[in-house]
Amino acid sequence: MNDATPPNRCRIVLIAPPGVPAARIALAFEGGDVASLILPQNGMDDDAFQAFAEQIVPAAQAAGAAVVIAGDTRIAGRVQADGIHVEVSKAELAETIEHFQAKMMVGAGGAKTRDDALELGETRPDYIFFGRFGYDNKPEPHPRNLSLGQWWADMIQIPCIVMAGSDLASVEIVAATGAEFVALSSAVFADGSDPKAAIAAANALLDETAPRFED
Repeated sequence: MNDATPPNRCRIVLIAPPGVPAARIALAFEGGDVASLILPQNGMDDDAFQAFAEQIVPAAQAAGAAVVIAGDTRIAGRVQADGIHVEVSKAELAETIEHFQAKMMVGAGGAKTRDDALELGETRPDYIFFGRFGYDNKPEPHPRNLSLGQWWADMIQIPCIVMAGSDLASVEIVAATGAEFVALSSAVFADGSDPKAAIAAANALLDETAPRFED
């Protein structure tokens, strides 16, 4: 976050797609408010992934964005990330939370149904993510993710992140569900895009259209 006070509405979570240079990710933070950055391993070996994370973590944190490492708790610790994202069973999630939540955020993904989400929610993760990394190749968000996000936001206090589409305007659709966070990836980092301008435009749309949360 570039300002002292985060906006009181749906905020942006960036997800780094495969092959995006660290410099392009850092550029996105110049465009305005970004709540957090999720770094999937995206096929890199452990050494390459750790080196990549080490490049981007300081820049993201300096901009006020929490950095969440997907899947690898060891690398999350080594690069001093703010959180870990896992897509595992309820039992494995509970174990991860028990071991790591005192030191960093633990977020959960992988829920495809309400029952899945409620099972994971019983372990009290810091957030639940509706969507799949790399599956934002259509302009609109996936209807199932929107439906799950709206239901969750209405019923459950644990924050949720909903994957947007490849069109920046899709942030409006996600925000309308009441979800606390909208995830952007290809809409910001597609070939030929300007990550700084994309984040600025997405924040402007959210400022104009997103519902405000109660204090």
